[in-house]
Amino acid sequence: MPEPALFVVRHGDTEWSQNGRHTSTTDLPLLAVGEDKARELAPALQSLLYARVLCSPRARARQTCLLAGFSAERVETCEDLVEWDYGDYEGLTSAEIREQRPDWDLWRDGCPGGECPAQVSARADRVVALAAGSAEAVIAFAHGHILRAVAARWAGFEIAGGARLLLAPATVSKLGHEHATRVIEIWNAPAGQPFG
Repeated sequence: MPEPALFVVRHGDTEWSQNGRHTSTTDLPLLAVGEDKARELAPALQSLLYARVLCSPRARARQTCLLAGFSAERVETCEDLVEWDYGDYEGLTSAEIREQRPDWDLWRDGCPGGECPAQVSARADRVVALAAGSAEAVIAFAHGHILRAVAARWAGFEIAGGARLLLAPATVSKLGHEHATRVIEIWNAPAGQPFG
């Protein structure tokens, strides 16, 4: 019997994702291009066999999920999938943060007034446990940094491993297995690529 997979989908483009601003609690809508990219994900995602669809409660993730063809009745809100809480760094770019703190590293330092890496790692571990305990694949719609953290923890790395996983808007990644070992099978795949 095949091991269950976790498909992770980053939301489509927003104004702040396009200009590199850290976005956690600011609930921005998708841009028109983000909506188009979300719709383009539908054919491949709808062809998958899955047990559950999880989604961050943020509007940009919910909007991506709905445009990708998942009805609201089928989707479970998952608070553990909210984006890393950037606290005092909300709305700032990495360059702006490093003007104040040149050696800052999100994956090591976290954010003042927001979350530390251990808190995000704990949330990622709960998502991994939920998906790993499912009999069929799970699809999760969320945000860049939390999904990178989930992937790192799925593969058995410390959360800092997420720093090495670039994740573009409106992409799908497959976290699966080789034999009994959890692996990253597909990463950062745009619409039009088969994900199964």
